[in-house]
Amino acid sequence: MAKKPEDWLAVASPVQKTRGIFKLFLGYAPGVGKTYSMLSEAIRRKSRGEDVVIGVVETHGRKGIEELITQIESVPRLQMEYKGTMFEEMNVDAILERRPQVVLVDELAHTNIPGSRHRKRYEDVQELLTANIDVVSTLNIQHIESIAPIVRSITGISVRETVPDWVPLTAAETVMVDLTPEALHARMKRGDVYSHEKVERSLTNFFRRGNLIALRELALRQVAEQVDRSLETYMEDKEIRKTWAVRERMAVCISANPSGQYLVARSARMARRMDAELYVVHVERELGARELNQNALMANFRFAESLGAQVIKLKGRSVADAIADFVCSKHITQVIFGRAPLHDWRKYLYLSVVHRFLRESPAVDVHIVTHETED
Repeated sequence: MAKKPEDWLAVASPVQKTRGIFKLFLGYAPGVGKTYSMLSEAIRRKSRGEDVVIGVVETHGRKGIEELITQIESVPRLQMEYKGTMFEEMNVDAILERRPQVVLVDELAHTNIPGSRHRKRYEDVQELLTANIDVVSTLNIQHIESIAPIVRSITGISVRETVPDWVPLTAAETVMVDLTPEALHARMKRGDVYSHEKVERSLTNFFRRGNLIALRELALRQVAEQVDRSLETYMEDKEIRKTWAVRERMAVCISANPSGQYLVARSARMARRMDAELYVVHVERELGARELNQNALMANFRFAESLGAQVIKLKGRSVADAIADFVCSKHITQVIFGRAPLHDWRKYLYLSVVHRFLRESPAVDVHIVTHETED
């Protein structure tokens, strides 16, 4: 079919970018190589002709970083006095006046000196992005607000500087800068991270191997969640209804029957073996009678939550259709139905729900778990 004039115009005049692109290098501890990776990418971009500048980069005396910094233009920092001492902060006004394509902003969770344009560095970054300047930044996992208390319980160290959870989620691209705890220890002992007099104390405190393993897992999970959201968004945008089983997700369907707790417990064991997300789903029919035993239903919900499941309450004209829609929207890979040894009309009602679900749902594995009834 021949293109219309407006179709050719759309190709010739692509929509202009109105906001900067935010890229984040995420690590699980100081010294894994976030800043080095950021600078290395900046040098590659510069070699391709992009206009890249340094807004702020902290060297911490690390020679490798000091060498890379000399290869990129730096915007002079803002000199500020606070309580009789001079400090340097990123100069947002100077960057806006310079208007580069890309600016490097190290240590996203940094708190600015009182009297600065913004209280936190991530707020500086938001202003730069609004000005249509791309920002590449760095962050350690312990500086995410909801994760800081977990880190304190693991390491015994309180993290004072944090960013709200939504900040890393706004990154168009998140790169996990990974290094095994053993390799990080070796790097520290060589003096590549801290001065030699600080190394031994660090290795017996924050940088203990167990701490690093836990922090690394937190960082990996954070990135996995963001990748997961990106995949869901992509599949929604492309209207892909087929389930891509890149990670197991299980949904167990329950009613107000007290035996539902057996079904939830069985499902939770299956989910743990497969490292799967578990959803406990209850459907209230729009035109049907309300569940009589609400206390038992709430007890089932509480039991599910105690086992780490997400409780989902749905409403629909059809139980089977509501569950099928949920399976599609959450890309569930396995569905579990309970089956009581019924011999009256309820047996046929149960079978009709399962058959309709199989007809309406995408290709998923279905488990039927038999349990005793409790009247």
